[in-house]
Amino acid sequence: MRRVLIMLIALALASLAGCGGGGNTNTGTTNTTNVNATRSETNSTANTSSTASLSGDDRSFMTEAATGGMAEVELGRLAAEKAQSADVKKFGQRMVDDHSKANDELKQLATKKGVTLPTDLTGEQKSEKDKLSKLSGAAFDKEYMSAMVEDHDKDVKAFQDKAKDAKDADLKALVTKTLPTLEEHQKMAKDIKGKQK
Repeated sequence: MRRVLIMLIALALASLAGCGGGGNTNTGTTNTTNVNATRSETNSTANTSSTASLSGDDRSFMTEAATGGMAEVELGRLAAEKAQSADVKKFGQRMVDDHSKANDELKQLATKKGVTLPTDLTGEQKSEKDKLSKLSGAAFDKEYMSAMVEDHDKDVKAFQDKAKDAKDADLKALVTKTLPTLEEHQKMAKDIKGKQK
């Protein structure tokens, strides 16, 4: 898909250069543009062919990490808005900040590797958000923090496993970089949940 788009752009540039040739005596600029378009096409082709080596497990992990990260941001926004406890509000905002940053880094890697990430929550994540959005006060705080402990227990385990067995070096580096933040979130969530009555 990407290759086709680049080829269409290159053809369009070549066509524009050809159409404007009647009154344009500056062919040096046109040739430079065509050379740059060809270089860009060659570089993109090289990037695309190197992405084919990404394993199915690595692709699946990236997809699951993307939906999980989006859910953390959405639920974090909800907590920052609806939580009764200052600790829960602060934790929710931290989820928004940290997971937004991690999501952006994952998107950059996915683009580089030619992986299309989901743009919406899973059905289960939407149900969780809907359930939480109907709660308020201490009931919201308890349910949200329970979900955060459970989610971060799963996330930390998944990231620890992927840090060991990722086939792709760039993915492994991102996972290794992100893992300490997830472990910190896990500890924070457990500490806040432990204080709740």
